Amino acid sequence: MNRTVYISETNCITPLGFDVANNIKNIENGISGIEKKLNRSLMEKPFYAASIDENDLEIAFTKIESDSNFTKLEKMMILALHPMFKNHKVNSRTALIVSTTKGNITALEKNSELEFQKSTLYELAKTIADYFGFTCEPIVVSNACVSGILSVAVAKRIIQSKMYDQVFIVAGDTISEFVISGFNSFQAMSNLPCRPYSKNRDGVTLGEAAAAVLVTSNKENAKVIILGDGSINDANHISGPSRTGEGLVRSIESAFKEANIDSNKIDYISAHGTATPFNDEMEAIAFNRLGLEYVPTNSLKGYYGHTLGASGLLETVIGIASVEQKKIFKSLGFDEMGVSQDIAIIKINENKAIRYFLKTASGFGGCNTAIVFKKVN
Repeated sequence: MNRTVYISETNCITPLGFDVANNIKNIENGISGIEKKLNRSLMEKPFYAASIDENDLEIAFTKIESDSNFTKLEKMMILALHPMFKNHKVNSRTALIVSTTKGNITALEKNSELEFQKSTLYELAKTIADYFGFTCEPIVVSNACVSGILSVAVAKRIIQSKMYDQVFIVAGDTISEFVISGFNSFQAMSNLPCRPYSKNRDGVTLGEAAAAVLVTSNKENAKVIILGDGSINDANHISGPSRTGEGLVRSIESAFKEANIDSNKIDYISAHGTATPFNDEMEAIAFNRLGLEYVPTNSLKGYYGHTLGASGLLETVIGIASVEQKKIFKSLGFDEMGVSQDIAIIKINENKAIRYFLKTASGFGGCNTAIVFKKVN
């Protein structure tokens, strides 16, 4: 019989705050971290993004660490994990997963062998592992924009295999010239703050964040049970999802099968919702194929932008807060339905008891991941 696996600790570092409480407060008040930027080193013309203020980050980081020889991303990840170590210690049964899409890619701009080494994802993971004293080899999960939520599935399976009893996950990505130029070359960046599922949506808004959770076999102080997961590649296109939502449908079906539930049990969906024409349409089709079109659904991209490898974990953290506080939050930026099949986009904040919630994500290369969470009674 598989072990029951829980999430017992959560945290996040975002433009809306450096803990979960401040993030929820700002979301409740409809405050977005997205602002108009003019940074000619990143893009010639003004653009919208949600970035973490360097000064605020430095002030917060110096409260816990005097050594400033860390990158912005490393500081974000360390700050995200740090509060969890007040109550937990690392031992031989403790693992670390670092989730990111680009890591310290800006180190490549300095054109030196030392900086090249720092840019590797393993070196990033090793830096975080060494800081907190992990004795195991850190695990890197880097699978486009499903990385954050896929890490939760990986942690669950590691614990169920009895290799470890607890797994710390930290996910993060920053805004960089490489990322911005890449999305801009796809003509995928919005001219305004993104509007997921809306008729006049025109692309993504980029963001940066770090999020952390503790996945454990210990029920003590547990917030949710990780009930089932699925991850399927639709093999459609390097940057475009299956038009029928096939990969996402099969991922959700796999998660439902393991969780031993069906669609009528789901109380809330935390969707991917990037505000690109193809992603939002694909999700609407997938949800309708599975009978999920009436389930309250939101995208948090209107608050944070698309935080790439951090997005799935960050949105899971906010989803868990929704379960705990019995609240669901409006999908910021949504106005008029812009997908071919109706889905129940949350338009206003509501009080709602949540027993089961579904988190989904999709990404470049055709990857899709879904996880079903259940409230701990």
